Amino acid sequence: MELYYSFSVLIVLASFFAYLNHRYLKLPSTIGIMIIALVTSMLLVVAGRLFPNSFNHLSILLKDVDFTEVLMGAMLNFLLFAGAIHINLVDLKEQRGPVIIFSTVSVVISTFAVGYLLFLITPFLGLEIPFIFCLLFGALISPTDPIAVLGVLKEAKVKKSLETKVAGESLFNDGVAVVVFAVILQLTQGKEMDLSFANISWLLIKEAVGGFILGIALGIGASNAMRKIDDYKVSVLITLSVVMGGYLIAHAVHISGPLTMVAAGLVIGNYGKRTAMSATTKDYLNKFWELIDEILNAVLFLFIGFELLIISNLSEFWQIGLASIVLVLFARFVSIYIPVLLIPFKNKFSKGTIKVLVWGGLRGGVSIALALSMAEGPYKAPLIAATYFVVVFSIIVQGLTVGKVANKALSKVEE
Repeated sequence: MELYYSFSVLIVLASFFAYLNHRYLKLPSTIGIMIIALVTSMLLVVAGRLFPNSFNHLSILLKDVDFTEVLMGAMLNFLLFAGAIHINLVDLKEQRGPVIIFSTVSVVISTFAVGYLLFLITPFLGLEIPFIFCLLFGALISPTDPIAVLGVLKEAKVKKSLETKVAGESLFNDGVAVVVFAVILQLTQGKEMDLSFANISWLLIKEAVGGFILGIALGIGASNAMRKIDDYKVSVLITLSVVMGGYLIAHAVHISGPLTMVAAGLVIGNYGKRTAMSATTKDYLNKFWELIDEILNAVLFLFIGFELLIISNLSEFWQIGLASIVLVLFARFVSIYIPVLLIPFKNKFSKGTIKVLVWGGLRGGVSIALALSMAEGPYKAPLIAATYFVVVFSIIVQGLTVGKVANKALSKVEE
């Protein structure tokens, strides 16, 4: 009953905030909901200081919800599948080089760049954070989450090739970043681990390749099943079972759940739609997953806005928060620029394209979930605060301006 109560409150708040945004702010839905939630949180914090214990109920409700488990174990699977099912495999294949490099090599470059730079500046901020924890922050803040910005890019009429790069990178780099984070997290906890290149490579291959194989198998199996019945109601149920059952299997055999969902979504969204569905079934399936995507994003960004209520010492770490924003943006530039400089991609990248890729690399709920999953200790609070500053800045400032940046950067040159 507690879970139903908590979810009911979140849905009611999300729908109310979505209405306010659509009626008055007229911002992109997820960004508008998050801004309203942030403002509401600030007002509740101020009111709570004036009237102690008057608004504790909402804080308790949020603390009772395991954000890491809810996002990483449930919401992320639905969001990744919903995103992948709408990706055209032909477009993705044309951009496979940049997508693969940006979602793997760039994640590693960003992890080490952020970690090293944070380690260098923390003494000047009155903090002493060991290098391994700085590296942990680098791992959790490196995955991009451009869900909120894709709509803005479409409105800005960004070329399909660039949109595919951004979407493809976000779909694949979550799985890679989670593996890197898990390895570093074990090291921070003092656990014995074989750090040889062969062992680390095996872990990444097992997680990534295993996830892809399982996802492809689920996607083909579901597509073949849908082809034999072609009923939109049953087809929707089958895709739901792929997401929910697929995650349980991936979790049980210790492979990447996110990459399983991406692979399954790509197969069903391309092979399944082409061979197994009538126009009616395809239409219902597309609309169903678009709604799921919108609803879960609304709840997710509501969560992010209300996190202010449970991060009690956020104001104590504003210096590392502001510094982290600059570091993460610089590391994002380095992680994009180095591969573009060294790897002979089929299509040359213009300065405008690099600028959009850097500014459009938003951080989101995955980073917050990973930060909250850290064990309690003296370094958890400043790293959570830094994560929150980066996420809020990237979603609000970068998310609301990336359309203008794209138009300005790409208006002078052709990609």
